[in-house]
Amino acid sequence: MFNCSATDDSFADNFYNCINKSTYRIYAIPSDYSFYSFLFVSCTKLYKVYDVPFLDWGIRSIPLNWFEPACGSCESQGKTCSLNNNNTRGHQLLCDNEPMQKQAGNVPKRLLISGEILGSFLFVLTLAYLYRLYGSIRKNKEHQMKIESFLEDYKALKPTRFSYADVKKITNEFSEKLGEGSYGIVYKGKLSSEIYVAVKVLNNSHGNGEEFINEVGTIGRIHHVNVVRLVGYCADGFRRALVYEFLPNDSLEKFIFLEGPKRSPLSREKIQDIALGVAKGIEYLHQGCDQQILHFDIKPNNILLDHNFNPKICDFGLAKLCSKEQSAVSMTVARGTMGYIAPEVLSRTFGRVSYKSDVYSFGMLLLEMVVGRKSVDHTVNTSQVCFPKWIYDKLNREEISVHIEEEDDESKITRKLTIVGLLCIQWYPNDRPSMKTVVQMLEGDGNNLTIPPNPFPATITPNSIARMPGRHHQTELEIISE
Repeated sequence: MFNCSATDDSFADNFYNCINKSTYRIYAIPSDYSFYSFLFVSCTKLYKVYDVPFLDWGIRSIPLNWFEPACGSCESQGKTCSLNNNNTRGHQLLCDNEPMQKQAGNVPKRLLISGEILGSFLFVLTLAYLYRLYGSIRKNKEHQMKIESFLEDYKALKPTRFSYADVKKITNEFSEKLGEGSYGIVYKGKLSSEIYVAVKVLNNSHGNGEEFINEVGTIGRIHHVNVVRLVGYCADGFRRALVYEFLPNDSLEKFIFLEGPKRSPLSREKIQDIALGVAKGIEYLHQGCDQQILHFDIKPNNILLDHNFNPKICDFGLAKLCSKEQSAVSMTVARGTMGYIAPEVLSRTFGRVSYKSDVYSFGMLLLEMVVGRKSVDHTVNTSQVCFPKWIYDKLNREEISVHIEEEDDESKITRKLTIVGLLCIQWYPNDRPSMKTVVQMLEGDGNNLTIPPNPFPATITPNSIARMPGRHHQTELEIISE
């Protein structure tokens, strides 16, 4: 059989159109014919067909038979198979020594399956890597957006809500503890390379969340130089935390109750500045906000100090809000810390609970700052257990600075602070000054201040104080519901 590109009329009887619409023609010539009578100038031999049956040239058809070679024996040896072209009788198979993987189109089935599995694995691995990369980029983008949002809130003085995962990241898995109390634990944290915070993680079993709501709702609206700033909060399920600005010098308590060689490093002038700052902070809570805020827990460890020892009031868990037009609040239970609680908070014999209760607590704080001794101290003599009376007697005997080596100016400051403190701790609320008046007295030189009358009889009981002349509390104050 020949494939010819030229046409010759002498081939007409031997032409077979085996390929439709082909520009080539296929010619079949019996092997016993004389080839010299044909012109094969433009022809190429295609096949030599064996065992061709009788040809009917009139029908112009040649039956051709071919088979699928059984190459299984060669493939089992990892070889390819081919026909022996030199065999003139039948179809003999040859197994080539060249490995099958080098022959295109003859890859073994096991290798194909292995390749498909490996390709699928690589494809899945690539998809997983791309998904993880996408998640990482998205997470970083969300974190960056959260930081930007926080910075905007930080500039606008608005507290930010953090998740518990954020709190863990801020505190580096709670690695550095600053303090611990009944409410929970305070950790040091970092929001950026320049912004440090103190994170108060509240005990899960501590109350029903009232103190947490109080603190967020109260301090979140306060912006004053002498009130600690609430940077953010966490309310993630049962987990609650408060994020404050970090103050490096800790609380006032660590500086005023030192004795001997560890005596407080604070000078009289610095103590006066701290007292004035605390007084301004309380005055702001009472008069500077839309609603009057009563703190109810003014004490040394709730006064924090920044790097310049400027004071900031903190811990608003016991605070209450009330209208400025109303001057008393109702309370079902006493709140505060013993030694700083005003008498009227413990017994209504002394009057109604009001902002004057914070004035009393500030007075006790001021007296502790002056003498460097706690108001409730069971290590002292029994004759000194009544802390305010002990100070009052010392002031009358001009012994108030007996433990302090002072110059004249410092003595004046000590005397002024002591008198202001005694005025603030008068038994009855009406006898105490407002915080605005306290600020004015602290800002003055103290020359016009006189020692208040002795409010401490020999036996101090609510009944005995109630019988003292000139001490009648107001009973017409309107009660404000909680």
